[in-house]
Amino acid sequence: TENVVRFTSLGDSLGRYNIFHYHQEENKFVYRKVGYWSQSLVLNTSLLPWAGGVPPTSQCSDPCQPNEAKSMQPGDVCCWICIPCQPHQYLLDEFTCMDCGFGEWPLANLTGCYELPEEYIHWSDAWAVGPVTIACLGMLCTLAVAGVFLRNNDTPVVKASGRELSYILLFGVLLCYAMTFIYIAKPSAFVCALRRLGLGTSFAVCYSALLTKTNRIARIFGGARDSAQRPRFISPASQVAICAALISAQLLVALIWLLVETPGVRKEVGPERRDVVTLKCNSLDSSMLVSLTYNCILIILCTFYAFKTRKCPENFNEAKFIGFTMYTTCIIWLAFQPIFYVTASDYR
Repeated sequence: TENVVRFTSLGDSLGRYNIFHYHQEENKFVYRKVGYWSQSLVLNTSLLPWAGGVPPTSQCSDPCQPNEAKSMQPGDVCCWICIPCQPHQYLLDEFTCMDCGFGEWPLANLTGCYELPEEYIHWSDAWAVGPVTIACLGMLCTLAVAGVFLRNNDTPVVKASGRELSYILLFGVLLCYAMTFIYIAKPSAFVCALRRLGLGTSFAVCYSALLTKTNRIARIFGGARDSAQRPRFISPASQVAICAALISAQLLVALIWLLVETPGVRKEVGPERRDVVTLKCNSLDSSMLVSLTYNCILIILCTFYAFKTRKCPENFNEAKFIGFTMYTTCIIWLAFQPIFYVTASDYR
């Protein structure tokens, strides 16, 4: 294109090129010069009939999307492939997807991560309103029954039913309803300690009172058949002492558990939902069931004595109602364990 010959500082000649377009004209293919290169490009685009009227893209790799990282190919410094980052990853640079830390999630622009909010049952949640309402109604009913007992405290009917054990039983029922509020409260070291201490103890108070009562009835009528001597430890004070001893055993188990596993909280992220952080107590689900083993023993013994005293005289026919209660309790507890294991991963 020019008659002047130029060289670089290294002695190499400068490249000069003619650019031709190979195309079809009048049923034959010909070359047409459309431009040249001599240190810069000179191109007559009006002579180039592009398909669709738009010049084709001349690049080996397209730009990556905002959620993609470049992966350079071996032996190629100019071309890459785009690899999508995982939902829990952010872009450290244009070539690296980096995992967010535990309990974190990438920002919308993938330039960093933010800490996920902790999820737990709030007092305004539907999962809390229902149980709290039922617990409040149950506590009111329990207090109403306790008021009836106090009003008729010195009547023969209340005395014959074992009023001391009845009050202990009502207190245990009240504790069971109160545990609803402990389990809905935001997890903390103190709340978790109350959960461990209160769950087994509230049940133990109820079943210890029922076991002591049914055992007393069984010994009274069993002793009457065997001998005329009055059975030992059937006075109200003895019954309260036996019941307190049974409850103390559960308290001892709970205290040992608190010492072995220090109460606290942990953040839990599920394998399928890494964008959800659940705040939980740090106790193991298996430990919770182990702590309730003592209550299972009380239930079995209470059911045994309730069945044994089912044919008592009419004045002691409360044993029949206790028996019915224990039969249904056994069914509920048998259903509780598998349901507990299946739903333990869901804080609701």
